[in-house]
Amino acid sequence: MVRITAKTLEEAYATAARELSCSVTELDIEILQAPSRGIFGLFAKDAIIKAVRKGAEEKRGKRARYTSIENPVEREIILKEIEEGIRNLLRESCFDIALKELRFEDDTVYIHLDGPDAALLIGKEGYRYKAISYMLHNWIKIKYDLGISLEIAEFLKNQKETMKNYLKGVEERVEHTGKAQTKPLDGILVKIALEHLRERYPDKYVAIKSLRNGRKIVVVNPFKGEQNH
Repeated sequence: MVRITAKTLEEAYATAARELSCSVTELDIEILQAPSRGIFGLFAKDAIIKAVRKGAEEKRGKRARYTSIENPVEREIILKEIEEGIRNLLRESCFDIALKELRFEDDTVYIHLDGPDAALLIGKEGYRYKAISYMLHNWIKIKYDLGISLEIAEFLKNQKETMKNYLKGVEERVEHTGKAQTKPLDGILVKIALEHLRERYPDKYVAIKSLRNGRKIVVVNPFKGEQNH
């Protein structure tokens, strides 16, 4: 367990992930102090969080699990609760932005936000996008044990397309040598690359490796038993 103080929640999450040698999505996070009433990267005071890396026992813990629930009534209740929380969050912001779509995609909640201030909400190099994505992930994962897919305007779509084109070169190296790694990545690009390569190579070890500068790479290697074959 680590206790982190940082200027923003995004920085706090990234620092915790770096110190615990895992990705943000592998953390259980408790927010001890919100940065301020301002959100999306506009904070008036430091954020303080407590974070622990998820373990096998925690995953089997007492927290109610909503994944794989097929009851449409129960799923609708979950969506209503999430919708109310997001709309309350947006009302507190200074951005002209609205919730356009909210739906289940298997064990993930797809959230689409858009409006005149979409570009401002995304921020330079996506830094506000990362902040709100981490915040929503932390809330929804802890309460409902569900993942999220956050789209703001077409930012996520464009990022996926860009990464898909880049990963063609990585895939070529895997085909020729049996292994490869990405260039240093951060934010949503790490998750996109990880998911794409795991789907592409289910028979290989695909994982995130943290670098000293806080950025990450995704590595593709044979499983240990296959390296000598």
